[in-house]
Amino acid sequence: MRKVLSVALLVGTGLGAPACGGSTQAGGHLFIVGGGEQTPELVTRFVELAGGPGRARIAVLPMASSEPDTSGAEKAAELRGLGAEVTVVILTRAEAEDSAQVHRLDGMTGIWFTGGDQVPLARILRGTPVLAAMRQRLAAGAVIGGTSAGAAVMSDSMLTGNQRRPDSLGYYGDEFPEIARGAIEVVPGLGFLPGTIVDQHFIRRERANRLLAAVLERPSLIGVGIDEGTAVEVVPDGPWRVIGRSSVVVYDARRAGRSAPDAALGGTDIRLHVLPPGSTFDPRAGRARLPAAGAAADPRSP
Repeated sequence: MRKVLSVALLVGTGLGAPACGGSTQAGGHLFIVGGGEQTPELVTRFVELAGGPGRARIAVLPMASSEPDTSGAEKAAELRGLGAEVTVVILTRAEAEDSAQVHRLDGMTGIWFTGGDQVPLARILRGTPVLAAMRQRLAAGAVIGGTSAGAAVMSDSMLTGNQRRPDSLGYYGDEFPEIARGAIEVVPGLGFLPGTIVDQHFIRRERANRLLAAVLERPSLIGVGIDEGTAVEVVPDGPWRVIGRSSVVVYDARRAGRSAPDAALGGTDIRLHVLPPGSTFDPRAGRARLPAAGAAADPRSP
């Protein structure tokens, strides 16, 4: 992820998104992983959502990676080891704009975005026939998932990692030292999860200030901070589910009071949810539910 001087942008995709936090249709699932090591539980669950061993047909898109061939091959081998049929799809912007390329997604029951840098990934796919084909696969019941950069692109407003302080280490240094206007750059993502802004590596890399500042400037968006080794599963017409080994942090400022535009950035009555595995969150109602004491965090349970 790049560290350059930038300003925040208030953006939207103009895609006619549904209610806040709902996926772009009611057919398939989203499976959004916060980066880090993907446990067998997470990878197995993604394959299950794609149809299971012997039936899952998954396209891996590794364009966020600086070494897409290697990243794509590694992920493909992992998924094949769980019984999935896998195709690695590496596209340029010109190829993504070519309507003939959409046939590479025909029959796919799962689409996976690897980690890396979300900016070039979004730039390649945004507004293209290939992205439209992905939406069609989702509508047909496929699962779309990704990790790290592949998680950030899921929302219609996307954090780039760029921030105002050029002396900040930003990415691995985890230094987001202020909650202020114009501190964080936000650009259009791919819009699979409208009405949200997704952050990743969230607890591990101490990114609370970054997401909170972004949400306070854009209170119509739910901030979703997903930690490493943890996933949010977005089910059709239902609450999100948290699975994995850590937690998801949700900032909801939709009903918060906010400081005047010419004053320092601030807010009151911001709702905060810290959701360990087994928790659920209903984005439409803004309600969260923690797992019952002793309950197993089985992602397949309602």
